[in-house]
Amino acid sequence: MAGRSGAALMHIIIVGAGEIGRYLATELSREAQSIAVIERSMRLAKDLERGIDAKVICADGSSVHALAEANIGECELFLALTSENTVNLMSASMAKAMGVATVVSRVHPGLQREEWLFDFRGHFGIDHIFSSERLTAIELAKFIRNPESLVVEELARGKIELQQVRVSGKSDVLGKSLRELKVPERTRLAAVTRDGESYVPDASSVLEAGDVVTIFGEPRRLRTLGERIQGSRGRREGLRVVIFGGGEYGFALAQMLESWDCKVRVFEKNPGICRELTARLGETTVINADATVVAELEEEQVGEADFFVATGDSDEDNVMTCLQAHNIGAKNCLTIIHRADYARAIGSSGRHFGVVAAVSPREATRRDIERYLTTEPFNVVKEFSAGQVIETDVAHGAKAAGRKVREAGWPSGCVLVGLVRGLRAIVPGPDDELEPGDRIYAMVAPKVRKKFLKLLH
Repeated sequence: MAGRSGAALMHIIIVGAGEIGRYLATELSREAQSIAVIERSMRLAKDLERGIDAKVICADGSSVHALAEANIGECELFLALTSENTVNLMSASMAKAMGVATVVSRVHPGLQREEWLFDFRGHFGIDHIFSSERLTAIELAKFIRNPESLVVEELARGKIELQQVRVSGKSDVLGKSLRELKVPERTRLAAVTRDGESYVPDASSVLEAGDVVTIFGEPRRLRTLGERIQGSRGRREGLRVVIFGGGEYGFALAQMLESWDCKVRVFEKNPGICRELTARLGETTVINADATVVAELEEEQVGEADFFVATGDSDEDNVMTCLQAHNIGAKNCLTIIHRADYARAIGSSGRHFGVVAAVSPREATRRDIERYLTTEPFNVVKEFSAGQVIETDVAHGAKAAGRKVREAGWPSGCVLVGLVRGLRAIVPGPDDELEPGDRIYAMVAPKVRKKFLKLLH
């Protein structure tokens, strides 16, 4: 499991036993973690207590007495997972003030969209904020925005992206060293795999056709670099995407795709939601119709879509609309499946009936959180054969603190790919200065991990 750098048993407190909280509690208890769950609904608390081996407390998650009963003094990871922003932010902030090493809070996607205006994490002392709706939309968007990429991930609140792409025989990067490539500013080429062997490159490394390279950068700039490496510049402009469902999942996806020059249409049968979507999405066509009716899909020529994405509340409706869209000609169908076990089943066999991928919000949340299941002072965001993408903070008194990136003395085999300071997130350049409290992302080869961390801790 990614992120499990320290394998010691952890005491984890979860606030909220709804859809997300219950799933996380069940999965973590299976790993023999020590779990305490705080849930204010007596019905949900009793139901959970019968289903897992954990201490379940029926109380408000922002109650000091409830936190004490959950053994907050021994807690190493605190997960606030209710559906209410106030409870999650309050309880997570309290947990951090009471000495918990790592606190994570789920929030409504609307609050997460405001993070560029206000540093909620810094204000409340929270290590990580997420919304399951946005995580799910990100997973869906990967298949649409980057269909030729082998891997796509978000870092640093979505301001930095990771892609893994293959070097085309038609690319103009062939035979050139990284020093000669002149990649876009604030992008990095951080790993190369050739004939089964992987390494973290240096400025003299040369790319060959068939190489798989891992690149990082601000999403728009990274797209330029990725297309150049793949020899496919401009080929993905104007993809036609139809979204079934105008709720938070559909809205988050449409908003992401608007910025990527996709032609997006949203089907939503609720007139009030349609009016809201029309006001909030400037480039998206909103259609007040029921996409579960095949005649409506045919009338709107959904069969000509490059992607049909089902984001409704009902798993059954999502699957059926995908089948209907596929039958009338839609090239690729994606769907949300709320039950993780159903999502895995459809993901493995769905291509037989036109479903390219099925994304579970519960699984998307688990993957986002699992990197915090560690007793080490760093998190492993992603594992590659060449090394690990590590997330860690610059400690007070660290050797690198107060120095420019080019002066820090990094060991060969590591590449800095992200720096977060307050609301600012960038791919650091050689003249950027590192400060205590900065969050750093880097691709690090296993043999130099200790040397790398020694500079920052």
